[in-house]
Amino acid sequence: MNRRSAIKKSLLATAATVAFPTIVPASVLGKNAPSNKLHIAQIGFGRIARGHDLPETMKNDMARVVAVCDVDSKRKELGKAYIEQYYRENKGSDKFIDVKMYDDYRELLASPDIDGVIISTPDHWHAQPAIEAALAGKDIYLQKPTSLTVAEGRMMSDIVHRSGVVFQLGSQQRSTDPWPQFRRACELVRNGRIGKIERVEIGLPSDPAGGDPTPMPVPENLNYDMWLGRTPYVPYTLERVHPQDDFSRPGWLRCEQFGAGMITGWGVHHIDIAHWGMGTEFTGPIELEATAEFPTEGLWTVHGPYHVESKYANGATMIIDGELPNGIHFYGTDGDIFVSRGNVAVTANDPDFGNSPAFKTSLDKGQLEIGEDDIRLYDSPEQHRNWLECMKSRELTISPAEVAHRSCTACLISHIAMKVPGKLHWDPINERFKDNDAANRMLSRSQRYPYGYENIPVLAGNAR
Repeated sequence: MNRRSAIKKSLLATAATVAFPTIVPASVLGKNAPSNKLHIAQIGFGRIARGHDLPETMKNDMARVVAVCDVDSKRKELGKAYIEQYYRENKGSDKFIDVKMYDDYRELLASPDIDGVIISTPDHWHAQPAIEAALAGKDIYLQKPTSLTVAEGRMMSDIVHRSGVVFQLGSQQRSTDPWPQFRRACELVRNGRIGKIERVEIGLPSDPAGGDPTPMPVPENLNYDMWLGRTPYVPYTLERVHPQDDFSRPGWLRCEQFGAGMITGWGVHHIDIAHWGMGTEFTGPIELEATAEFPTEGLWTVHGPYHVESKYANGATMIIDGELPNGIHFYGTDGDIFVSRGNVAVTANDPDFGNSPAFKTSLDKGQLEIGEDDIRLYDSPEQHRNWLECMKSRELTISPAEVAHRSCTACLISHIAMKVPGKLHWDPINERFKDNDAANRMLSRSQRYPYGYENIPVLAGNAR
């Protein structure tokens, strides 16, 4: 057993026995609580937080966003101003709320005044703060993808499950606002309208090469060492991190050090819907093979044009390719259904949608009705609202941690298949490749001290 496997095994055992804090969120206290408002903190104030997570959360009167945290002090202060302005304009008072600011999310998690956190950080800072939030007893809304590696995703899902906190992934295509067509398509597929599923085709965009790798001075407002986190140290350059003067699409999305590119960036969304339709939410492919082009110069290193083919135990084949229309196309023995976002974007910086229709099928109109005796899938009006409602009810969200981890895993092993030639055989139960050490080494990455889940004090102290 190698060191990483030993650490993972020890951490899993520790997670099962660690004493979780007895913090009781306000949402559990019911109608007699001093305040029935859920106190939410925003971790990371960037493009997705500003354009999506915060406005979708703050419009729900059951919640109050009371704190913001960012390693960039400029963005931290802009976040405070943004939240306070929203409440000033919508609540009619300059003194409605005084948003507390944090430089380090771990100090925020220690506050007993916080019920839940929204984690809208770069991909390499998803799993660790989610793990620590669960250990602190905070409910979690986590932007996709769930993790940078399969190993840390498994750790996160296990700890979230054992802690009992409410978890929601930002996989908003499951919710009917603004996209009711995804749930409708999945219900039709699950009810056998297209017959036995033979193939699912997924179209995803890819990112261009480029970027300026020339080292630059680190801005005084940025804690660059913490921004890098558990990843290796590399010199600062603007196009490796995020813009300093606006909230346009950041360069880190195109660097493999911090993510896998569009195969996880949008792949989590589309593969999640494919899994929902096929009923494979708690498993994954059993075979996969892929090809991809990677940049040979410039700063940005994520994949360009690619092709992935996976096979599932139900006999279905999943094909993911940038040349396919952006969306999910289910093919069965009796028909087909294509579903996409149509022309609805989450933020102004979303990739080009092309001309994909929102919903298209070969089925007759009479086959599109869902009857009382048919399979009915979880009905969530909007992803953030569903999370907040579940914080109060303590029920599972529409995108809980294990489902989120499985969707992300299918993306991550597709990325590994782009790197390792030939057909790979995946064991979705043990989450290992069969007889392929090179592929298995990519299931985890080194953790730069003092960051990374291996170095979380309550876990690392038991693992050493």
